[in-house]
Amino acid sequence: MTDTRALRVVVLAGGISHERDVSLRSGRRVVDALDAAGHDVALRDPDAGLLPFLADHRPDVVFPALHGSSGEDGSLLDLLAALGVPTVGSTGAAARRAWSKPVASSLVRDAGIAAPESVVLSHEAFRELGAASVLRVVRKALPGDVVVKPASGGSAQGVTIVDAPDELPRAMVDAFTYDDVAIVENRIFGTEVAVTVVDTADGPVALPAVEIEPTTGIYSFQARYNAGETTFYAPSRLSADHAAAVADAAVLAHRTLGLRDLSRVDFIVDEQGTPWFLEANVVPGLTETSLVPLAIEASGTDASRLYDGLIRRAAARG
Repeated sequence: MTDTRALRVVVLAGGISHERDVSLRSGRRVVDALDAAGHDVALRDPDAGLLPFLADHRPDVVFPALHGSSGEDGSLLDLLAALGVPTVGSTGAAARRAWSKPVASSLVRDAGIAAPESVVLSHEAFRELGAASVLRVVRKALPGDVVVKPASGGSAQGVTIVDAPDELPRAMVDAFTYDDVAIVENRIFGTEVAVTVVDTADGPVALPAVEIEPTTGIYSFQARYNAGETTFYAPSRLSADHAAAVADAAVLAHRTLGLRDLSRVDFIVDEQGTPWFLEANVVPGLTETSLVPLAIEASGTDASRLYDGLIRRAAARG
């Protein structure tokens, strides 16, 4: 029998990460969607009063919309599990696998998904071994254009595309601003897409890929969250074969990393149709300019219906 009762839901948004404002926008959108589905929804910041509140006033389900370390490094998810509160999304262990971009890339590469060649550098090693010496080795190992990014984090913060050797030192400084570990990887040229994966009763399903075309050519933080700075195509303009390949790769990445309920996996699809893994997001953006809502709309459903299914599956897990 289908459960149609209204659930008491706490949506978590805000936090203290660099992505606080984006998280609040995502959280408000989730609240609006679940409210439209008839649920009793409250929005809360993950502050010092959160855990006592959840222990004393147990909701039927928690829906995290926390971006950055406060929601995606697995810590809060472990605590929610320890409290026994049903929660939408991945486990803490799975979140940690996806949160670390080097770990995620290694795992999906072992599963057969293409991932760019890279060098991973800690800030400590960068200082101790000498920046000039380290960068000479990096340039020799990775000739041509590279992408420098923090080993964790989202929304393209601290990410730089480097197409001239003298730009690399500054790019490293920018990446280390957001994380003590940075990745330098070969730049893959092609079509940038994001694939939303949703767990269903029949297993994980990829929604139509969303193609990303920034007006500046770079999908920066500003391009992600300022209306008009990026053109999105939902579904993407990929050929049917290439779209099928990237959908299969997204589902395989979702399974390989042990993700649950909802994820977004980002790729570059090259001219040959090979999907190159960039990263996986366990708490993807859900704002008015985010990719997941575009994919949901392109799939022919609506956010209220999809989020309703997510919270009911989480509540049923107990």
